[in-house]
Amino acid sequence: MNNSASVKIYHGYGHKHNLVVYGHVFRFRAKNVQSYSNNLFVNLLYLIRLFILKPYPWAKVRLSFYDQVVDQNAEYDGFFKFEWEAEKEVSAGWHQVRVEALDDQGVVIGWSTGQVYVPHITQFGFISDVDDTIMLSHSASMMKRLRELFIKNPHTRKTFPSVVSHYNLLALSHTDTAHPNPFFYVSSSEWNLYDYLVSVFRFNKLPEGVFLLNQIKRWKNLLKTGKTGHEGKLIRVMRIIDAFPNQRFILFGDNSQQDPEIYSAIAIKYPKSIEAVYIRNVRHENQKTTLDSLAKVEAQHIHTCFFTDSKEAMRHSAQIGLISI
Repeated sequence: MNNSASVKIYHGYGHKHNLVVYGHVFRFRAKNVQSYSNNLFVNLLYLIRLFILKPYPWAKVRLSFYDQVVDQNAEYDGFFKFEWEAEKEVSAGWHQVRVEALDDQGVVIGWSTGQVYVPHITQFGFISDVDDTIMLSHSASMMKRLRELFIKNPHTRKTFPSVVSHYNLLALSHTDTAHPNPFFYVSSSEWNLYDYLVSVFRFNKLPEGVFLLNQIKRWKNLLKTGKTGHEGKLIRVMRIIDAFPNQRFILFGDNSQQDPEIYSAIAIKYPKSIEAVYIRNVRHENQKTTLDSLAKVEAQHIHTCFFTDSKEAMRHSAQIGLISI
């Protein structure tokens, strides 16, 4: 193997037989060591290096899952998505996959291993936005968002008070520690920030979950991070719901951008699959349009909660029987 390509695999997910995993193939990706410095320039350099990369367009990729092998090609930006049917029923938990990049002669030029999560059969699943829902990001303001990214490192990013407690209680809603409810974190942030976000979540002890992010960006588009169209979020949420038809989902978002409209559209399309919709009020000027969107959700006989403090959301979750506090 000549290591002329690098492969990055993101956590995948599945259900018994049907599995999916995402990743990228790069011709070049800047080496980067996770930084937890309080020095502005160290943090800035770390962030910039996440965007210094060169995708490997149309690369041949091969996935190995136990005794199965699946071949396909990456897309123009090196992104690959494997969807396959397991030959045997896959037990709940984390399962390893290996993805290799191949040259035109079938020689392995790069490889990596990743994990696919098969949730336990539980009553509920949780889909949550990240920016301004879990952690303060100022998504609606480019300058404030970039300041948060540039100045803070993954250990100094602030989550909203009580959100960690709330999510960890929800992870055990009507189940136990051996069979936690699945969490899916859907964000408009790019795949460049995957390792950064995983580090933030693990440091803050949020429930382990699957991240579904947006199209990767190059360094010249760094200042546009988080500004990709939101229609992709709608599609990603629908794919999760379609993958787990036997679970009822609770959706978390905020009103800094388009979450209320996206979630109301999903509630109308999947009324029997949605248990509740929670929207954090971070932009008070959007309050009326948010309430209008939530009224459409309530018309589907789905619980809603419009809150500013996570303690309000926790009380609501207790009132509808999701948690005990």
